[in-house]
Amino acid sequence: MSNPSRSDRASEWVVTFLGLGKLPLARGTWGTLGAVAVHALVARQIGTADHPWVLPVLAGTFALANLAYGPWAEAYYGRKDPHPFVLDEVAGYFLVVSFFPAWPQLHVGLLGFFFFRVFDVVKPFPARRAEKLPGGAGILLDDLIAGLYAALFVWLAVLAFAPR
Repeated sequence: MSNPSRSDRASEWVVTFLGLGKLPLARGTWGTLGAVAVHALVARQIGTADHPWVLPVLAGTFALANLAYGPWAEAYYGRKDPHPFVLDEVAGYFLVVSFFPAWPQLHVGLLGFFFFRVFDVVKPFPARRAEKLPGGAGILLDDLIAGLYAALFVWLAVLAFAPR
């Protein structure tokens, strides 16, 4: 890492989601906030209700990037699930919001961010077990599981608090 190649620098830019994973403290939160910003931009510029495929495509694209870059990141940073790697949080957040393309995106984004971060930290069953898988799969799957839990809680929160 003392003198990274151009390819390593480009890969690091990708896996840190444009450098957000290199910010101090709560790197997963910074990565998720980057995803929230992209989500807000997409919702405003493209619209999710009229284009419900956009958010699942983003979730899938970031999930595939996790699988592709995970082994590189573990070798480059010298540890399993390296802290600067935040593509997993980005994929997990987009999984959450992809379930609700027709709902008000501001509410979905805020609730999705909150619940995703809670479940990403808590790692409910089977997330902690999935985290132990090798390479990109282990980095990614715990966040996708957290995303599924978060989506359930977004749905429950909207049901509980929506005007009747």
